[in-house]
Amino acid sequence: MSAFIVKKIVNGKEYFYLRSSKRVGGKVKAVNVAYLGKDRVEAEKKAAEIQESLNISSEKKDEKMVEKKESSKIDIEGMMSFCKRKGFVYASAEIYGGFAGFWDFAHLGAEMKNNLKRAWWQFHVHGRDDIVGIDGAIITNPEVWKASGHVESFSDIFVVCKKCKKPNKIDKNELGKVKCESCGGDYDEETAKDFQLMFKTTVGEDGYGYLRPETAQLIFTNFKSVQEAARLKLPFGIAQIGKAFRNEIAPRDFLFRSREFEQMEIEYFVDPDEECQYEIGDTEILIYSEDMQKSEKENEKMKIKEALEKGIIKKKWHAYWIEQEYLWFLNLGANPNKFRIRQHTQEEKAHYASDTWDLEYEFPFGWKELQGIADRADFDLRQHQEHSKKNLEIESDGKKLIPSVVCEPSQGVERAFLVFMFDSYYQDPERDNVILKLHPKLAPVKAAVFPIIKSEEYEAIAQSIVNDLQKEFNILYDKSGSIGRRYARNDEIGTPMCITVDDQTPKDKSVTIRDRDTTRQVRVKISDLRDVVRKVVGGEDLMALGKEVKTRVK
Repeated sequence: MSAFIVKKIVNGKEYFYLRSSKRVGGKVKAVNVAYLGKDRVEAEKKAAEIQESLNISSEKKDEKMVEKKESSKIDIEGMMSFCKRKGFVYASAEIYGGFAGFWDFAHLGAEMKNNLKRAWWQFHVHGRDDIVGIDGAIITNPEVWKASGHVESFSDIFVVCKKCKKPNKIDKNELGKVKCESCGGDYDEETAKDFQLMFKTTVGEDGYGYLRPETAQLIFTNFKSVQEAARLKLPFGIAQIGKAFRNEIAPRDFLFRSREFEQMEIEYFVDPDEECQYEIGDTEILIYSEDMQKSEKENEKMKIKEALEKGIIKKKWHAYWIEQEYLWFLNLGANPNKFRIRQHTQEEKAHYASDTWDLEYEFPFGWKELQGIADRADFDLRQHQEHSKKNLEIESDGKKLIPSVVCEPSQGVERAFLVFMFDSYYQDPERDNVILKLHPKLAPVKAAVFPIIKSEEYEAIAQSIVNDLQKEFNILYDKSGSIGRRYARNDEIGTPMCITVDDQTPKDKSVTIRDRDTTRQVRVKISDLRDVVRKVVGGEDLMALGKEVKTRVK
């Protein structure tokens, strides 16, 4: 008798069962052995326990491998479970039942999130001479939000499905045009109402303010002061990473749509009469233009500069920043086949925008926006100049002007976090464990150090290595369990290198370093370790940095 896991979907929810096949009367029939729950990871654990207790044989090897490959395609519920189990993300205040739309980043998640933000800052700020950064206040003068239009119009339409009764939000132009995401039913137009998305809070005894719904406005209000103090000349950008808050009607899809999140944002200012002088490369991406959407055509892959030449992308500045934002993801190991750019239709575009594109990613729950890349012109600066009565003009090449924001690359930290988690998650059929193939720059732990022999001598050497590497990197020390199990634990959290102190180490002061993705090993001197780790984190190939040795344990 053989056993296998099956999944059933009932009313949009997943249920897992252990099913066995056996021959009855000359025919093979399948029967349920046990219900395994709603989570695949937990289902696999329960299935293994049941099979062991009942002595049920597994499917033949090729079928087992197919199942393992399929399990690499983890869904959003599975990812949420994985992140909780391994220490990346928890539901906020989970001991009290959680709080919808709010998440806490655990010990590994906090490290990875900080690494992600550092990589973004390095690429966009430290790696360029035309962008500087600020860190604006979360709560500011409420007049800022009146000037920006948020107080008057930052709202969605609150709707309830007539069929399943679930609440949701839709854009104003979608009322009467879209169906319920959960069941396909119609929304009740009679009960639809405006829903203000900003959180209001008390300031002092009788004052008030708003938790900022975006980071952009603090860039605009500080624009002239930053330009003068940093002695910036057009074109230039101002960047910011920080918290934003939106009172979402229906937060969902784990980190994708939440009420508290972080944004990584740039406002790039130019003289509207000057053309972009940067070159655009040969980068290709799936493109979904407004015309393609209206004619219901499929995405089309083309070079970004070709889309500019054909007039699909209207401005060279816009094409340049679309390429830069896409390259940031690719440089950190993201899968290019999962990305596209989608042009906003005329109905979607803000009244001040000549063109807007979304950089989208194909999540398990569909194509979703990662980053809005909008041409805001001079709308925001003029609004703040009018409401504040302060002159926001600057001098450029002998003339006074209010610059245009030719592009506003704005993306959520948590959404980028999900991209790299989904792209790196891999269930290896041979190692029989998960490998999180994160780029070393993003990996929460850069290296793990193991003494292969449990003795004071070997543990002392291992601890001294940890103490040295910790001056520069986040390092894990593990002496518990078999060496194979220690490797597996670090594969699952994305640690790119495992350093082993073995029986040769006391003799020649060298150690082995195992590569996470290939399991190949090199031998290097302890004195060279910090330099090797630094180079691997920077993107260099481990195999080129030492003498390869035969792999002992996978």
